[in-house]
Amino acid sequence: MIEFAKLGDVKEELIIELMNNDQVGLQMPLLRDGFSSEQCQQFLLAKQQLWREHGYGPWAFLIDGEFAGWGGLQPEQGDADFALVLHPDYWGWGRKIFEKVKVWAFEDMGLHSITILLPPSRPNSKAVHRLGFVDDGELNVDGETFLRFRLNNPRI
Repeated sequence: MIEFAKLGDVKEELIIELMNNDQVGLQMPLLRDGFSSEQCQQFLLAKQQLWREHGYGPWAFLIDGEFAGWGGLQPEQGDADFALVLHPDYWGWGRKIFEKVKVWAFEDMGLHSITILLPPSRPNSKAVHRLGFVDDGELNVDGETFLRFRLNNPRI
């Protein structure tokens, strides 16, 4: 069972462990030189600020009560961007989590579209195409280039 919880309710050491996982790090070019306790505290404050300023931001994902990762929608240069960072033990759960977020984005929030950003090194752009996303150019975030994919709300 998938639950969405406040990211700040998760023990910091679990977030730090996730972000320092070697397999996770390979997927995240913005995560350089490890993830310390201080960085975790700054990260959590920044994510809480997104909720205050925009009314949405990332959640912690719990699967059968266990912390599996974090993600959801985050504002990114004018778009609501879907982020998903899962522990490798839970990599098979991404689509189910995405479907729940998509319903929230399109039905509850009434968004016109959502995006996903992937580093060019990620080989799974075919997976986002299967979810209905289309290529939508590139975006530079903190000096790193990402491929942007967009999913339009089918009801708008």
